[in-house]
Amino acid sequence: TLDLVTGSRSKQNGDIEKNHNNIARLWTAYLTNKGIVAELTPLDVAIMMSLLKIARSQGGKYNVDDFIDLVGYGSIAGELAENVNSK
Repeated sequence: TLDLVTGSRSKQNGDIEKNHNNIARLWTAYLTNKGIVAELTPLDVAIMMSLLKIARSQGGKYNVDDFIDLVGYGSIAGELAENVNSK
């Protein structure tokens, strides 16, 4: 699991918290433009990406990557939640 979030994917995608913060800001802007009031956090992004992987596992053909990514996003969510609760 550690390799999922600190290995080659981390090197490719950059700092986890910074990346999820960027996504949260972009998704918040998108929702705001649609008239939906929400202020998403990096933790929200990790949880919502986990939900995306769960949704994908329920449709289409079996893909082990959906489950591997689910573990990765769950791990990221746990790390981000710990960061939030330790401040």
